[in-house]
Amino acid sequence: MILRVATSFALLAAAPVHAQTQPAPLPPVLPWSGASEALVAKPGARWITPVEAAGFETTPDYAATRAWIERLVAASPLLTIHSFGTTLEGRDLYYVRASKGPGKPVVLAQAGIHAGEIDGKDAGMMLLRDIAFGGKDALLDQVDLVFVPIFNADGHERSSPWSRPNQRGPRDQGWRTNAQNLNLNRDYLKADTPEMRAMLALIRRIDPALYLDLHVTDGTDYQYDITYDFNGLYGRYGNSVAIGRWLDERLRPAFDAALTANGHVPGMYVDAIDNRDPAKGIAHNPDAARYSTGWGDLARVPTVLLETHSLKPYRQRVLGTYVFIETALRTVARERSALQTAIAADRAARPAETVLAWKEAPEPIFTMTFKGMAHDSYRSPASGRDELRWLGRPVTVKMPVFGQVPAIANRLPKAWWVPASAPQVIERLRVQGIAFETIEAPRAVALDMVRLQEPKLGSASEGHVPLKAGYAHEMRTETMPAGSVRVPSDQPLGLLAAAMLEAESPDSLLAWNYFPAILMRTEYIEGYAIAPMADAMLARDPALKRAFEAKLAADPKFAGDADARLAWFYARTPYYDARYLLYPVGREW
Repeated sequence: MILRVATSFALLAAAPVHAQTQPAPLPPVLPWSGASEALVAKPGARWITPVEAAGFETTPDYAATRAWIERLVAASPLLTIHSFGTTLEGRDLYYVRASKGPGKPVVLAQAGIHAGEIDGKDAGMMLLRDIAFGGKDALLDQVDLVFVPIFNADGHERSSPWSRPNQRGPRDQGWRTNAQNLNLNRDYLKADTPEMRAMLALIRRIDPALYLDLHVTDGTDYQYDITYDFNGLYGRYGNSVAIGRWLDERLRPAFDAALTANGHVPGMYVDAIDNRDPAKGIAHNPDAARYSTGWGDLARVPTVLLETHSLKPYRQRVLGTYVFIETALRTVARERSALQTAIAADRAARPAETVLAWKEAPEPIFTMTFKGMAHDSYRSPASGRDELRWLGRPVTVKMPVFGQVPAIANRLPKAWWVPASAPQVIERLRVQGIAFETIEAPRAVALDMVRLQEPKLGSASEGHVPLKAGYAHEMRTETMPAGSVRVPSDQPLGLLAAAMLEAESPDSLLAWNYFPAILMRTEYIEGYAIAPMADAMLARDPALKRAFEAKLAADPKFAGDADARLAWFYARTPYYDARYLLYPVGREW
């Protein structure tokens, strides 16, 4: 295995670095025109944005973006600019607030979490211009806009024409990950990056009534240019039930109506079951806590993911994003009372249990009329197989949509206990704004704790080596040292705490392997001590002897391994490390 991997890397290193110097060929593009084209500033207009001046061929870099925004802010009393953090490479993270005064709900629109997917930055700059000088200041009568033009600022400056081969424009695009090579849109729960910690602090400070996470998606070809998603879409998967209902019943129709009226083709986020065989259907699954929408659902923050379609021209995508943000502002202003009631209801809710993991539903959850694109296949000499080819011709087909059903649902405890020996976990509780009590003296507590069964390490992901295991629960009396914390589930962020601390949660800090030390044994026993001890144990304990003989009969490999046999006995002595594979976070009932 090591030799094969090394050889593979050697072959990659030997390949010409720039063997391909032409842009990746993309499928034919559909002609498009729509009412939103009227949003584009005329050439030579005083406040024309850099993207408009460039005919939507290029997007401005960090410095040019900041310079244009600072000029706009200096000229308008409606706009202010604020810093909220710093990247590892020293770039300022900032937002623009558009407001007529305090006391109104906030729409937070965030662009560039994936810096190559930068439609939101240019759309937001156009909208700010029109609020300040284009007659749209009435948008601020009932709501404020907080706009983050570039969230992944370091990735934004790692820009080239070669960043996103599946995307049609702009000419130079930023990079998906930050300077640590970490994906910020996998970091909402574990909060490893300075950018995400800054964003979480900003969200806590401004408490947005609506959070828009602006992206671009690729995968398959279809007619939709503006797609979106949230937990609660079509009444499914929402932990924040009232918020999900508002998003689905009030905001979704507003999006669809406004986008359609402006010539766009809105739809649900398209996640193909198989990109090589689109007819297999679409997946509509709950978003996990690592993503903005999954995190927002648990944190009681109304959160919507926008995914424009990468194969559509940049101009079309930016204009659709503009309409999307503007519609969000208008809808929150019109529906502010209903939205605030929904948020309050979910923050007051105290569910008795939570779904931690999901599995595929056996049958499609519904069938939709899908606006797709025709395709065929051809034999590729390079791959040696038939490859899919998109033809640029609209088709309408019936498409099955597959969902998920609960796989693991846990009853919530009264509280979780995190020991002082896990400061990295306590720090992340603080970053998330989760309430907890710190004890000042040791305290003995009866706790439900988990011991890992057959733990296995996965492939490196997001700076971690994830852990999977079976989980055996056991009641123990633990003496928690001073500095340990008690995290009550009876709080607005109780479900967020569960996603972080429950052992079975696929996005828990245990799953991200924040407790690698529990995988180590630090004391051992020599054969000269355990062998006679094991012989004596066999002689005096018939039940133990029967269990040992059953193990020998069922597991020939074990039977032939003297060390494994003695280890079996060692684990049944008081000398064995009682904390080996024990997850140190406990559940108080």
